Amino acid sequence: MDQRTPTAPQAWPETEAFWSAANEGHLLLKKCAETGKAFFYPREHSPFTGGETEWMEACGKGTIYTFSVLPRAQPPYCIAYVTLAEGPTILTNILTDQVENLRIGLPVHVEFVASTSGQRIPMFVPDN
Repeated sequence: MDQRTPTAPQAWPETEAFWSAANEGHLLLKKCAETGKAFFYPREHSPFTGGETEWMEACGKGTIYTFSVLPRAQPPYCIAYVTLAEGPTILTNILTDQVENLRIGLPVHVEFVASTSGQRIPMFVPDN
Protein backbone atom coordinates (compact mmCIF):
# COMPACT_ATOMS: atom_id res chain seq x y z
CA MET A 1 0.00 0.00 0.00
CA ASP A 2 1.16 3.50 -0.69
CA GLN A 3 1.57 5.46 2.47
CA ARG A 4 -0.91 8.25 3.05
CA THR A 5 -0.12 11.45 4.90
CA PRO A 6 -2.29 11.59 8.03
CA THR A 7 -4.18 14.70 9.03
CA ALA A 8 -2.48 16.77 11.72
CA PRO A 9 -3.79 16.03 15.23
CA GLN A 10 -5.30 18.66 17.50
CA ALA A 11 -3.00 19.13 20.49
CA TRP A 12 -4.55 20.05 23.83
CA PRO A 13 -2.71 21.17 26.97
CA GLU A 14 -2.99 17.69 28.51
CA THR A 15 -1.55 16.05 25.35
CA GLU A 16 1.28 18.49 24.54
CA ALA A 17 3.92 16.27 26.20
CA PHE A 18 2.62 13.25 24.23
CA TRP A 19 2.98 15.06 20.88
CA SER A 20 6.36 16.61 21.76
CA ALA A 21 7.70 13.16 22.66
CA ALA A 22 6.30 11.72 19.42
CA ASN A 23 8.29 14.31 17.47
CA GLU A 24 11.40 12.94 19.20
CA GLY A 25 10.47 9.30 18.45
CA HIS A 26 9.12 8.39 21.90
CA LEU A 27 5.71 6.93 22.72
CA LEU A 28 4.39 8.26 26.02
CA LEU A 29 1.52 6.94 28.10
CA LYS A 30 -0.05 8.17 31.28
CA LYS A 31 -0.27 5.95 34.33
CA CYS A 32 -2.25 6.17 37.52
CA ALA A 33 -0.01 7.46 40.32
CA GLU A 34 -1.89 5.31 42.84
CA THR A 35 -2.20 1.97 41.01
CA GLY A 36 0.63 2.25 38.45
CA LYS A 37 -1.75 1.09 35.69
CA ALA A 38 -1.08 2.63 32.26
CA PHE A 39 -3.90 4.08 30.17
CA PHE A 40 -4.51 5.83 26.86
CA TYR A 41 -5.60 8.54 25.86
CA PRO A 42 -3.54 10.98 27.99
CA ARG A 43 -5.58 12.90 30.55
CA GLU A 44 -5.04 14.63 33.86
CA HIS A 45 -7.09 12.31 36.08
CA SER A 46 -6.79 8.55 36.36
CA PRO A 47 -9.72 6.61 34.86
CA PHE A 48 -9.14 4.04 37.63
CA THR A 49 -9.15 6.23 40.75
CA GLY A 50 -9.82 9.80 39.62
CA GLY A 51 -6.47 10.70 41.17
CA GLU A 52 -3.20 12.06 39.86
CA THR A 53 -1.32 10.71 36.86
CA GLU A 54 2.29 10.48 35.70
CA TRP A 55 3.94 10.19 32.29
CA MET A 56 5.80 7.01 31.37
CA GLU A 57 7.59 5.96 28.20
CA ALA A 58 6.14 2.92 26.45
CA CYS A 59 8.42 0.32 24.89
CA GLY A 60 6.64 0.73 21.55
CA LYS A 61 5.70 -2.95 21.18
CA GLY A 62 2.26 -4.48 21.02
CA THR A 63 -0.07 -6.90 19.27
CA ILE A 64 -2.94 -6.37 16.86
CA TYR A 65 -6.24 -6.69 18.74
CA THR A 66 -8.36 -6.15 15.61
CA PHE A 67 -7.96 -4.43 12.25
CA SER A 68 -9.74 -3.34 9.09
CA VAL A 69 -8.28 -2.66 5.65
CA LEU A 70 -9.85 0.20 3.70
CA PRO A 71 -9.17 -0.89 0.11
CA ARG A 72 -11.33 1.79 -1.53
CA ALA A 73 -9.52 4.68 0.15
CA GLN A 74 -6.92 6.43 -1.96
CA PRO A 75 -4.37 5.28 -1.10
CA PRO A 76 -5.70 2.20 0.72
CA TYR A 77 -4.73 1.88 4.39
CA CYS A 78 -5.28 -0.24 7.49
CA ILE A 79 -6.72 0.92 10.82
CA ALA A 80 -6.33 -1.20 13.92
CA TYR A 81 -6.59 -1.44 17.65
CA VAL A 82 -3.18 -2.38 19.04
CA THR A 83 -2.78 -3.61 22.60
CA LEU A 84 0.48 -2.23 23.92
CA ALA A 85 2.87 -4.29 26.06
CA GLU A 86 2.03 -1.93 28.93
CA GLY A 87 -1.68 -2.81 28.75
CA PRO A 88 -3.66 -0.04 27.02
CA THR A 89 -5.27 -0.63 23.63
CA ILE A 90 -4.98 2.26 21.17
CA LEU A 91 -6.55 3.09 17.81
CA THR A 92 -3.85 3.47 15.18
CA ASN A 93 -2.78 2.59 11.64
CA ILE A 94 -0.78 -0.43 10.50
CA LEU A 95 1.88 0.36 7.91
CA THR A 96 2.35 -2.58 5.54
CA ASP A 97 2.27 -3.53 1.88
CA GLN A 98 1.28 -7.08 2.80
CA VAL A 99 -2.18 -6.79 4.33
CA GLU A 100 -2.82 -10.45 3.51
CA ASN A 101 -0.30 -11.32 6.25
CA LEU A 102 -2.08 -9.32 8.97
CA ARG A 103 -3.81 -11.30 11.71
CA ILE A 104 -5.13 -10.77 15.21
CA GLY A 105 -2.33 -11.27 17.73
CA LEU A 106 0.41 -10.28 15.25
CA PRO A 107 3.34 -8.56 17.03
CA VAL A 108 3.93 -4.95 15.93
CA HIS A 109 6.21 -2.06 16.85
CA VAL A 110 5.79 1.70 16.68
CA GLU A 111 7.06 3.99 13.93
CA PHE A 112 6.40 7.69 13.72
CA VAL A 113 4.92 9.19 10.54
CA ALA A 114 4.82 12.90 9.69
CA SER A 115 1.31 14.39 9.43
CA THR A 116 0.23 17.24 7.15
CA SER A 117 1.67 19.73 9.69
CA GLY A 118 4.89 17.77 10.23
CA GLN A 119 3.72 16.55 13.65
CA ARG A 120 4.83 12.93 13.95
CA ILE A 121 2.11 10.39 14.72
CA PRO A 122 2.65 6.93 16.21
CA MET A 123 1.67 4.12 13.84
CA PHE A 124 2.64 0.48 13.87
CA VAL A 125 4.54 -1.94 11.63
CA PRO A 126 4.43 -5.74 11.79
CA ASP A 127 7.53 -7.31 13.35
CA ASN A 128 9.66 -9.35 10.97
